[in-house]
Amino acid sequence: MTSRTDTSVAAVPATGQTHRFRGLVGTGLAATLAATAATTLAAAVAGAAGVDFEIPDGGETIPLPGFAVVTAFFSVVGIVIAVALLRWSARPAGRFLWTTVVLTAVSFIPSVLSGGSPATVLTLVALHVVAAAVMIPALTRGLRACTS
Repeated sequence: MTSRTDTSVAAVPATGQTHRFRGLVGTGLAATLAATAATTLAAAVAGAAGVDFEIPDGGETIPLPGFAVVTAFFSVVGIVIAVALLRWSARPAGRFLWTTVVLTAVSFIPSVLSGGSPATVLTLVALHVVAAAVMIPALTRGLRACTS
């Protein structure tokens, strides 16, 4: 008589959790596109209204595509934070909201310290608010939908 004991473990993906992550990432990427478009459009309007976006330290002017690139990059960072909190936090939506509000406030510091004209500084801070106003609610809602 032979006995056979199978001790191998099959790697079965947690389809529910994978679905939650994918849904959140999809929501985040859609919000990233919206935030990038809104921020770039707002920067273009401000530039047309006379804001020069010149930073005296380097003597350079921030180019319009620069707003899109920076917004997209930090929006993706926000998605990564949201996914990490979904994975490791008991209250991901609340923690995400507070974390990103604080990070948004911290993001004002370089603009304020840049030495730009008051119009440039005010517009840069406002552009941070525009991006945050798109990303934070979208990802917070996405996290709430994943955990309900």
